[in-house]
Amino acid sequence: MINETMYGLGNEPSAIRELFAYGMARKAEIGEDAVFDYSIGNPSVPAPEKVRETILQLMEEDPVALHGYTPASGDPRVKQVIADYIAERYGVPATPGNLYLTAGAAAAIAISLAAITHPGDEVIVISPYFPEYKTWIDNAGCTIVEVSAAVPSFQIDTQAVADAITEKTAAIIINTPNNPVGAVYTAETLEALAAVLTAKEEELGHPIYLISDEPYREITYGAEVPYVPCLYPHTIVCYSYSKALSLPGERIGYIYVSDLMEDAAEVSCAVAGAGRALGYICAPALLQRVIAECIDLPSDVEAYAANRALLTEGLAALGYEYVEPDGAFYLWVRALEEDAQAFSDRAKEFELLLVPSDSFGVGGWVRLSYCIARDVIERSMPAFKALKESYEA
Repeated sequence: MINETMYGLGNEPSAIRELFAYGMARKAEIGEDAVFDYSIGNPSVPAPEKVRETILQLMEEDPVALHGYTPASGDPRVKQVIADYIAERYGVPATPGNLYLTAGAAAAIAISLAAITHPGDEVIVISPYFPEYKTWIDNAGCTIVEVSAAVPSFQIDTQAVADAITEKTAAIIINTPNNPVGAVYTAETLEALAAVLTAKEEELGHPIYLISDEPYREITYGAEVPYVPCLYPHTIVCYSYSKALSLPGERIGYIYVSDLMEDAAEVSCAVAGAGRALGYICAPALLQRVIAECIDLPSDVEAYAANRALLTEGLAALGYEYVEPDGAFYLWVRALEEDAQAFSDRAKEFELLLVPSDSFGVGGWVRLSYCIARDVIERSMPAFKALKESYEA
């Protein structure tokens, strides 16, 4: 018989991807220009030219060697480049033995959870949160514990985290810059969180690991993104180049187990074992080589900043309420009714694809991904106006 849990996941895809698939079908039906798709974080900014040049250059190499297997944890040369980059940029010790290359941050988080938890453990998340966290936590046999962010700042409510920690707490996942809100956790917030976790570790007598999900680290609008391993030693960084280099479909990233944790060697070994058990070994070899050559390329933040300004100014003029994002490329907008799904469904009537907040762990909001073509934002404003007027009629 099939696994009913897996059947349920397959039969009920994520709200984000379901809306994205609806958008693709709708565009094929009525034309791409007629649909205003804010559903998914799929950058419209092209990858840097050096990425293309590097791929073409690598394609001149011996194809057997180029496309062959790397070690399960990644090409040692690439891991050394990443370790050197971390050490130089953030001023912390970093060794290639504590790196594990992955097919993006999704694989990185799933591996990390499998490595540091046992069935029955609890994992804390800060809501609103990326919906797939729950899927990966459930799959590890653990229980998700949702702690609401402080409103209106959407910083971490560290007292609420302290209150949520029990003897079963194995880890906490944080995401900064944050998806879906765009909040960037301040040094003060992260220092307070580190103090809470350290105190609770001493009280409980076991580590509480902090998984830092960082696909949006390079995309900020003037805000500083503190490097979490500098503040808390039991940190595991899950990084992806999907957004930084506009390579979402290529699935390349890494796990970095902080060299500053006393059990780093053991945790790194567990990460390697979890990757093996889950079948997440040998990340795409060509992309490993590409990121080694492009590791210090800047993101095209200006394009996202221009979109952010255009979208927020347009929605503000129409009277919508939203949270000003300090990073990433999402806008958290208050729905015009309490039922976020109903609001999202009504928005579809105006060809606006807005992700309802329910799957992010809260109600009453929608998420708009503005890493899209500028003209889509411009052309969507009459639809937003009509949507709002439909509630005022």
